[in-house]
Amino acid sequence: MAIHPEAGKLVLASERLDVAALLRAYATTIPDTNNPEQRVSFGTSGHRGTSLNGSFTESHVLAVTQAVCEYRARAGIEGPLYVGVDTHALSSAANATALEVLSANGVKAFVQEGGKPTPTPVVSRSILRHNAGKPRALADGIVITPSHNPPTDGGFKYNPPNGGPADTEVTGWIQNRANELLAAKLNGVKRASGHLGVTETDFIVPYVNELASILDMKAIAASGLCIGVDPLGGSSLPYWEPVADRYGLKLTVTNKELDPDFHFVPRDYDGKIRMDCSSPWAMSGLLHLAARYDIAFGNDPDADRHGIVTPKGLMNPNHYLAAAVWYLYSRRDGWPKNAAVGKTLVSSSMLDKVAESLGRALYETPVGFKWFVKPLMAGRCAFGGEESAGASFLRFDGSAWTTDKDGLIMGLLAAEMTAVLGKNPADVYGELTARFGAPCYERKDAPATPAQKKALASLSPENITAKELAGSPITAVLTRAPGNDAPIGGLKVVTANGWFAARPSGTEDVYKIYAESFLGPEHLTALQTQAEKLVTAALMHAK
Repeated sequence: MAIHPEAGKLVLASERLDVAALLRAYATTIPDTNNPEQRVSFGTSGHRGTSLNGSFTESHVLAVTQAVCEYRARAGIEGPLYVGVDTHALSSAANATALEVLSANGVKAFVQEGGKPTPTPVVSRSILRHNAGKPRALADGIVITPSHNPPTDGGFKYNPPNGGPADTEVTGWIQNRANELLAAKLNGVKRASGHLGVTETDFIVPYVNELASILDMKAIAASGLCIGVDPLGGSSLPYWEPVADRYGLKLTVTNKELDPDFHFVPRDYDGKIRMDCSSPWAMSGLLHLAARYDIAFGNDPDADRHGIVTPKGLMNPNHYLAAAVWYLYSRRDGWPKNAAVGKTLVSSSMLDKVAESLGRALYETPVGFKWFVKPLMAGRCAFGGEESAGASFLRFDGSAWTTDKDGLIMGLLAAEMTAVLGKNPADVYGELTARFGAPCYERKDAPATPAQKKALASLSPENITAKELAGSPITAVLTRAPGNDAPIGGLKVVTANGWFAARPSGTEDVYKIYAESFLGPEHLTALQTQAEKLVTAALMHAK
């Protein structure tokens, strides 16, 4: 992966995003419904795009919000709808648009008072809190965010009454209806001239007060740990000082800047601003301060992801997930004894080894947190984590906290681990590697045409004819996830010493190759090289 020469540095004043132009394009651009790139498309994290190329405009938000209202009516969802919104420029514009449609459709929408942003996990927690009493009128929510995407982007997610990301059946219906409305030039969209029926409320205090039900906040406070937090200009910013005040933590917000052009976030590896808290380049501001803190962490704009910084540096997301699983399952006595460890199948196999050592089953799913919603609700999984620095886990009593990723609790968990153990999560992971070996893990992209991407998503195990991978016998070829038998949209090839997985990108003409070796960097390179050859051969064989 080529690293941009300006990676880790701030953009020049002359290079800052023209927010006014972005918002003008949002208000004036009419999407071309004959262009697939300008239609509504729900991926693993909702519909995303930018007004600069006509893929996220006012028309899109009008159509999607109306489709959500119609879905709610069809599903008999009559309770409150909680609205989350991050700090992207298009998020603010889309929020105003969505509230007009919700108002016109008679939906009881709740938003954070004072116009402050609301993180993804807070919406999930609000839904589950309301629905825990089994009310007649169930709650659901929307979150207006493109996650860690660049400042030019916008996004829209729907969370049904289970509190988590909607499954493909729901998003498919919403997507199709929204595209029908776009094709009909928005005929059928209801829109009010204002936000009648929208109620301002405080999401912050209830969320902060309930943290003691999932984390040992007393231990963190008693330890006197110096904690640093960088919200990366995102929606977690209004939460950290209330957390520190409520629990008496020595917590410092290292950067309180808020600006929709995110000029204060260092460039990512490719020179773009991308608020990715798992990127050492985007997190370089906090990394420069790491020596000041016992533990530090950051969040992306909608706060569903985490980046953990110890005095040794930024932890690899897979490393932290393994350390977190070992710690949580060793110390949460109120959790169901048969609850599995949930992971996506492109997460590190270190999680497999940790789960086995704990006597816990592994629940391995395709990419996407939506696959952990039902297992977390039912207690079949006590933890669900994915390789892209997202996770959630159960409360002390074994009940669900959120069914969406929660970057705030994952950051505070790092503080709890450090307080209770007297060593930080990086030290814990070091002990795990001493016991199980140190894997090498990397994701790469390879070019692929739309036709090849479609073929890759529909491969079967029979398309892999090789018997060995990087010198070791192939033990499994998977096109369906072992945990829930759901299609993985690609394939995974496993040996005793490593594995690779390949799946098409939803937004670019590439496919992603994930690979991991327990035999070192040279073996990892061999896995990656042979993976490309096997995928190419499989695609030819599939034709």
